[in-house]
Amino acid sequence: MTEGGAIMTTSGTDVSVESVVRRAASAHRGERGALLPVLHAVQAELGCVPQDAIPVLADEFNLSRADVHGVVTFYHDFRGEPAGRSTVRICCAEACQALGADRLLSHVRESGLAVGETSADGSVTVEQVFCLGNCALGPSVEANGRLHGRVTPARLGAILNGTV
Repeated sequence: MTEGGAIMTTSGTDVSVESVVRRAASAHRGERGALLPVLHAVQAELGCVPQDAIPVLADEFNLSRADVHGVVTFYHDFRGEPAGRSTVRICCAEACQALGADRLLSHVRESGLAVGETSADGSVTVEQVFCLGNCALGPSVEANGRLHGRVTPARLGAILNGTV
Protein backbone atom coordinates (compact mmCIF):
# COMPACT_ATOMS: atom_id res chain seq x y z
CA MET A 1 0.00 0.00 0.00
CA THR A 2 1.29 3.44 -0.81
CA GLU A 3 0.27 6.81 0.57
CA GLY A 4 -3.15 8.26 -0.20
CA GLY A 5 -4.99 4.99 -0.70
CA ALA A 6 -2.96 3.92 -3.72
CA ILE A 7 -1.73 0.40 -4.23
CA MET A 8 0.36 -1.45 -6.79
CA THR A 9 -1.81 -3.60 -9.05
CA THR A 10 -0.98 -7.15 -10.06
CA SER A 11 0.22 -5.66 -13.38
CA GLY A 12 2.70 -3.41 -11.56
CA THR A 13 1.09 0.03 -11.80
CA ASP A 14 0.04 2.32 -8.96
CA VAL A 15 -3.71 3.03 -8.82
CA SER A 16 -6.15 4.50 -6.38
CA VAL A 17 -7.98 1.83 -4.39
CA GLU A 18 -11.11 3.95 -4.65
CA SER A 19 -10.91 4.13 -8.46
CA VAL A 20 -10.49 0.35 -8.74
CA VAL A 21 -13.47 -0.30 -6.45
CA ARG A 22 -15.73 2.25 -8.16
CA ARG A 23 -14.83 0.93 -11.63
CA ALA A 24 -15.56 -2.67 -10.56
CA ALA A 25 -18.82 -1.63 -8.90
CA SER A 26 -19.86 0.28 -12.01
CA ALA A 27 -19.25 -2.79 -14.17
CA HIS A 28 -21.64 -4.84 -12.00
CA ARG A 29 -24.20 -2.16 -11.16
CA GLY A 30 -27.74 -3.48 -11.23
CA GLU A 31 -26.75 -7.12 -10.90
CA ARG A 32 -28.28 -9.08 -8.09
CA GLY A 33 -25.66 -10.06 -5.49
CA ALA A 34 -23.01 -7.88 -7.11
CA LEU A 35 -20.82 -7.53 -4.01
CA LEU A 36 -19.08 -10.89 -4.53
CA PRO A 37 -18.18 -10.32 -8.20
CA VAL A 38 -16.95 -6.83 -7.32
CA LEU A 39 -14.78 -8.22 -4.50
CA HIS A 40 -13.33 -10.79 -6.93
CA ALA A 41 -12.63 -8.03 -9.49
CA VAL A 42 -10.93 -5.84 -6.89
CA GLN A 43 -8.79 -8.73 -5.67
CA ALA A 44 -7.92 -9.74 -9.24
CA GLU A 45 -6.62 -6.25 -9.97
CA LEU A 46 -5.01 -5.41 -6.62
CA GLY A 47 -4.03 -8.87 -5.40
CA CYS A 48 -6.16 -8.38 -2.28
CA VAL A 49 -9.13 -6.47 -0.89
CA PRO A 50 -7.31 -3.78 1.08
CA GLN A 51 -8.81 -2.19 4.17
CA ASP A 52 -9.15 1.10 2.23
CA ALA A 53 -11.65 -0.62 -0.07
CA ILE A 54 -14.16 -1.44 2.70
CA PRO A 55 -15.67 2.06 3.12
CA VAL A 56 -15.84 2.58 -0.65
CA LEU A 57 -17.61 -0.75 -1.11
CA ALA A 58 -20.00 0.11 1.72
CA ASP A 59 -20.80 3.40 -0.02
CA GLU A 60 -21.27 1.77 -3.43
CA PHE A 61 -23.66 -0.89 -2.11
CA ASN A 62 -25.37 1.14 0.61
CA LEU A 63 -24.16 -1.30 3.24
CA SER A 64 -22.48 -0.79 6.58
CA ARG A 65 -18.72 -1.18 6.76
CA ALA A 66 -19.35 -4.08 9.15
CA ASP A 67 -21.48 -5.85 6.53
CA VAL A 68 -18.77 -5.53 3.89
CA HIS A 69 -16.04 -6.54 6.34
CA GLY A 70 -18.13 -9.58 7.32
CA VAL A 71 -18.35 -10.75 3.71
CA VAL A 72 -14.64 -10.20 3.06
CA THR A 73 -13.59 -12.09 6.18
CA PHE A 74 -16.17 -14.88 5.83
CA TYR A 75 -14.93 -16.11 2.45
CA HIS A 76 -11.43 -17.56 2.63
CA ASP A 77 -10.67 -16.58 -0.98
CA PHE A 78 -10.50 -12.90 -0.08
CA ARG A 79 -7.39 -11.56 1.58
CA GLY A 80 -6.40 -8.25 3.14
CA GLU A 81 -2.78 -8.46 1.99
CA PRO A 82 -1.45 -9.60 -1.39
CA ALA A 83 -0.53 -13.29 -1.64
CA GLY A 84 2.82 -14.60 -2.76
CA ARG A 85 3.57 -15.36 -6.39
CA SER A 86 2.35 -18.91 -5.69
CA THR A 87 -0.52 -19.93 -3.43
CA VAL A 88 -0.57 -23.41 -1.91
CA ARG A 89 -3.74 -24.50 -0.12
CA ILE A 90 -3.63 -27.60 2.10
CA CYS A 91 -6.92 -29.37 2.80
CA CYS A 92 -7.47 -30.08 6.48
CA ALA A 93 -11.03 -31.41 6.35
CA GLU A 94 -11.85 -34.74 7.98
CA ALA A 95 -11.02 -37.04 5.06
CA CYS A 96 -7.65 -35.39 4.42
CA GLN A 97 -6.92 -35.31 8.17
CA ALA A 98 -7.52 -39.05 8.33
CA LEU A 99 -5.10 -39.54 5.44
CA GLY A 100 -2.22 -37.43 6.78
CA ALA A 101 -2.85 -33.71 6.33
CA ASP A 102 -1.20 -33.12 9.71
CA ARG A 103 2.10 -34.43 8.27
CA LEU A 104 1.81 -31.86 5.47
CA LEU A 105 1.27 -29.03 7.96
CA SER A 106 4.27 -30.25 9.96
CA HIS A 107 6.37 -30.29 6.79
CA VAL A 108 5.40 -26.67 6.08
CA ARG A 109 6.46 -25.58 9.56
CA GLU A 110 9.72 -27.58 9.33
CA SER A 111 10.42 -25.82 6.02
CA GLY A 112 10.37 -22.49 7.85
CA LEU A 113 7.03 -21.37 6.47
CA ALA A 114 3.96 -20.42 8.47
CA VAL A 115 0.50 -21.61 7.50
CA GLY A 116 -1.65 -18.59 6.74
CA GLU A 117 1.29 -16.37 5.82
CA THR A 118 3.48 -15.47 2.89
CA SER A 119 7.17 -16.35 2.83
CA ALA A 120 9.61 -13.51 3.52
CA ASP A 121 10.71 -13.42 -0.12
CA GLY A 122 7.08 -13.24 -1.33
CA SER A 123 7.39 -16.43 -3.35
CA VAL A 124 4.66 -18.52 -1.70
CA THR A 125 1.60 -18.17 0.49
CA VAL A 126 0.48 -21.31 2.34
CA GLU A 127 -3.14 -21.58 3.41
CA GLN A 128 -5.13 -24.14 5.33
CA VAL A 129 -8.58 -24.83 3.83
CA PHE A 130 -11.40 -27.16 4.68
CA CYS A 131 -12.29 -29.27 1.67
CA LEU A 132 -11.02 -29.07 -1.85
CA GLY A 133 -13.56 -31.66 -3.02
CA ASN A 134 -10.91 -34.31 -3.62
CA CYS A 135 -11.66 -36.46 -0.58
CA ALA A 136 -11.02 -39.83 -2.21
CA LEU A 137 -7.47 -38.78 -3.06
CA GLY A 138 -6.47 -37.14 0.21
CA PRO A 139 -4.50 -35.56 1.53
CA SER A 140 -5.11 -32.93 -1.13
CA VAL A 141 -3.32 -29.73 -2.00
CA GLU A 142 -4.18 -27.00 -4.48
CA ALA A 143 -1.26 -25.05 -5.92
CA ASN A 144 -2.07 -22.05 -8.10
CA GLY A 145 -5.45 -23.54 -8.95
CA ARG A 146 -4.10 -27.00 -9.80
CA LEU A 147 -5.36 -29.85 -7.62
CA HIS A 148 -2.96 -32.53 -6.35
CA GLY A 149 -4.05 -35.75 -4.62
CA ARG A 150 -2.30 -38.25 -2.35
CA VAL A 151 0.29 -35.62 -1.49
CA THR A 152 3.22 -36.75 0.63
CA PRO A 153 5.51 -34.39 2.54
CA ALA A 154 8.20 -34.91 -0.13
CA ARG A 155 5.78 -34.07 -2.92
CA LEU A 156 4.56 -31.02 -0.97
CA GLY A 157 8.19 -29.89 -0.76
CA ALA A 158 8.43 -30.04 -4.55
CA ILE A 159 5.14 -28.16 -4.87
CA LEU A 160 6.34 -25.44 -2.47
CA ASN A 161 9.58 -25.12 -4.43
CA GLY A 162 7.67 -24.83 -7.68
CA THR A 163 9.17 -27.94 -9.23
CA VAL A 164 5.82 -29.76 -9.63
